[in-house]
Amino acid sequence: MVNFTILAGGYSSFIATYLFNSDAKTLALLSQSPTGQNPSWIDLHPTNKSILYATNENTEGALQSFFVKQDGSLTAAIGQTSSGGNGPAFAVPLSTGEVAVMNFGSGNGLVVPTEKDPLEFTEGAPLISFDAPVSHPHMALEVGSEVFVPDLGADTIWRLAPTGPPGAFKVTGQIAQPAGSGPRHIVVRGDQLYTVHELSSTLTQQTIPPASSAGAGSGSGSGAALTANLSVIPPGLPAGASMAAGEILLAEASSSSSSSSSTSSNTTSARAPQAFIYVSNRNVGVPDPRGDAIAIFALEPALTLVKHVFTGLDQIRGMELSGGGGNGGDAEFLVAAGVAGDAGVVVFRRTNGGADLELVATNKEVPTRSSFVWLD
Repeated sequence: MVNFTILAGGYSSFIATYLFNSDAKTLALLSQSPTGQNPSWIDLHPTNKSILYATNENTEGALQSFFVKQDGSLTAAIGQTSSGGNGPAFAVPLSTGEVAVMNFGSGNGLVVPTEKDPLEFTEGAPLISFDAPVSHPHMALEVGSEVFVPDLGADTIWRLAPTGPPGAFKVTGQIAQPAGSGPRHIVVRGDQLYTVHELSSTLTQQTIPPASSAGAGSGSGSGAALTANLSVIPPGLPAGASMAAGEILLAEASSSSSSSSSTSSNTTSARAPQAFIYVSNRNVGVPDPRGDAIAIFALEPALTLVKHVFTGLDQIRGMELSGGGGNGGDAEFLVAAGVAGDAGVVVFRRTNGGADLELVATNKEVPTRSSFVWLD
């Protein structure tokens, strides 16, 4: 494929649509579709890419749904419902037809059911509260029949399970994390849990304990000891830099060759013999002239730092792989942006079997963005 359509949310009142041409190495801004204020996190319906969900990360948080038109622009919001709290920084549709939304500011969340038409929300889901002196849930991830919620304030990952009707979930356990680490986002591979920690700027690995051994008050639970705990901070930072890790992406091994470009000498760049994890850094202190870095980790035979790639971006909150991270796609490209500065949106190609990144295209018309989805 040569042309890819990318949607980008941000701290604004619109979602931007870009067209990335991998042959021409261009990234064009196609449109800016009006939304509620601060659609900071966006995600697609798991089986229908014409349906997009977006948070409104405000004091009175909201969740919106949109229909994606053929040209990549959006209709006006079709569904809208309260997130139940302050500052919804993340939302994700579940395989059940529900949408989980987590309120970073108020320390609670909802699992919002949808109607037969998944663009329409069902009201009345019970609010999910987290029993901790300080709670800042920052993500939700469906893991089997559970939903895992990393809590940056409570230094734990809550385990939620359904309790009956759609939208009814309760905390059934937790997987404790290092004190003061601030677990932000997670990925799961088999029975392995990988967590990026904002406050300690680390990436950890641990085996997921059975649900029965991770009771709501049981601390780390059986089998939850860390098997790896690595820094994601790049070398050579300027004095006064202050790091806070951001996003984590998993790219599985892929043996298929890329067909995105008929002219590039890198036509097999997406052939990755092993899996990699990509972690974004956010420097919230004195800026680095190189911009913030993406840390690349190999997973096998053990979790190992491979390289830091400097991006020219400022505070990378959001980035996303093409092709679903290698799960049914080739994950050839990675799109990223900062939430500060004016460096815009950049697209990298994964090279050296996934162990490196090469800058392919840049667009600076919209200076900052915070989350992405690939339509193609």
